[in-house]
Amino acid sequence: MNEYFNIAFLTSGKSRGSNFDSVVKYISKNRLPISTKFLIITRPDAPIIQRAENNNVKWILLSDKNNFEHDLLELLSQHNVHLVVLAGFMRKLSPNFLDKFKGKIINIHPALLPKYGGKGMYGMRVHQAVFENHEKFSGASVHFVNEEYDAGKIIFQKKIPIDHLKSPEEIAHEVLKIEHEIYPKVIEQLAYQFFSKLVYPVESEAIPSG
Repeated sequence: MNEYFNIAFLTSGKSRGSNFDSVVKYISKNRLPISTKFLIITRPDAPIIQRAENNNVKWILLSDKNNFEHDLLELLSQHNVHLVVLAGFMRKLSPNFLDKFKGKIINIHPALLPKYGGKGMYGMRVHQAVFENHEKFSGASVHFVNEEYDAGKIIFQKKIPIDHLKSPEEIAHEVLKIEHEIYPKVIEQLAYQFFSKLVYPVESEAIPSG
C-alpha cells in the first residue's frame, strides 16, 4: 500500500501562493499522510518561491510554453503524483493533458460557481462583479478541472453573507479566509478516499446468475 498521497502544485505568473501555503501548513500541522512532491512555477520571479522555501517544498521552473505539458507529465510520472492542485494557475490545460489526468486535477475559485466563473473571471475581477451585482452571498468553490474554465464538477462550496461588506476588497478578504479553510480539507478528504479505495477496492457490478 502507498504510504502517502502524493500531490503537486501548479502556479503561474506572479502568484503570491497563500492557498499553497495554507494547504502545506495544514498537512504539516495535522501530520496527514500527504506528501507535497513539488511546486511548478512559470517565471523565476514568482513570489510564491519564498513560501515554498519556507515550507521546505521543492519548486521547479517550467518556463518553456511549448514543452510545458510534456515536461510536467514526466515529472508527475516520476514522482507518482496522485493529485494536481492548482494554486493561481491561469493557463488552460489541453484536452490531451486533462485526459491523462482525468479526475485528478482540482482548482479553487473565489465565488459560488457556476456564477462568476469562466474565462477572464479571476482575482479581483470576480469580487468586483459580485459587489456590483449587489449579491447577498459569496464564497469559494473547489472543483475538478475540465476543458472549460471553472466548469468542472464541484466538489465542495462554502457560502458566506457579504451584504454588510462595503467594497470588493472587503469581499476578497473574507472569501480568501474561506479558501484557506476549505481547500486543505478537500485535499484531506480526497486523500482518505484514495486510501479507502486501496483498502476496499471498488468491485465491478456482479453479473446476475442465470
